[in-house]
Amino acid sequence: MKTEKLHKVLASRGLGSRREMERWIQAGRVVVDGRVATLGQRITEVENVVVDGQELAPQKSTPPRMLLMNKRVGTIVSTAPTDNLVSVFDELPALSGSRWVSVGRLDVNTSGLLLFVNDGLLAHRLMHPSTGIDREYAVRVEGKLEEVGIQRLKDGVLIDGEIGRFSDIRYYNGHGSNHWYHVVLLEGRNREVRLLFASQGVKVSRLKRVRFGPVVLPSSLRRGQLMELRSDDVRRICDLL
Repeated sequence: MKTEKLHKVLASRGLGSRREMERWIQAGRVVVDGRVATLGQRITEVENVVVDGQELAPQKSTPPRMLLMNKRVGTIVSTAPTDNLVSVFDELPALSGSRWVSVGRLDVNTSGLLLFVNDGLLAHRLMHPSTGIDREYAVRVEGKLEEVGIQRLKDGVLIDGEIGRFSDIRYYNGHGSNHWYHVVLLEGRNREVRLLFASQGVKVSRLKRVRFGPVVLPSSLRRGQLMELRSDDVRRICDLL
């Protein structure tokens, strides 16, 4: 019978990160078949797992749930409390027996498409570079790029000791000092879009994520609104992975 490491199983149920689950096991919070679990322990699908006195429900055959949010500027993607900023997690529906995990992050000044799933393993796969899932952003900048600058951003520029590049960049429209571009990234490192444009002497004044892989931000979804993807759509996304 197939076995899997216990901390990975717990993380896949959305209880926390793999590292956090390792700490829970070390702290004696997890019991398998009546015995306190040990770090590195492997389990099958038939063991009885209890976490903090609550039995871990069997893995459901139904696909995980996935929420899509049109994030507002001024909100943070963090569960840590703050005095003057609203967390996007405060706006999510309650879950029983698991938690919502954000698929990547958007900084406080970035708006647009943000995904949440109740399956930690699915979130990890969606974010991992090996899956080849890209992200598309609509970007308003102060100024306009020359063709040579566009080519540099495709070829790659050095930022903080690492090469960053857009897999695609297209001019959209604009007038005066404000111009819109659509750009595509295969990875979304912190502030990468802003830093890439800054390397060519233009400043980003507005940034909005409009697509994450096959999921496109609906034009009908207003800022701050949520919608849940249909189970068939979630299943197709899982099949892609």
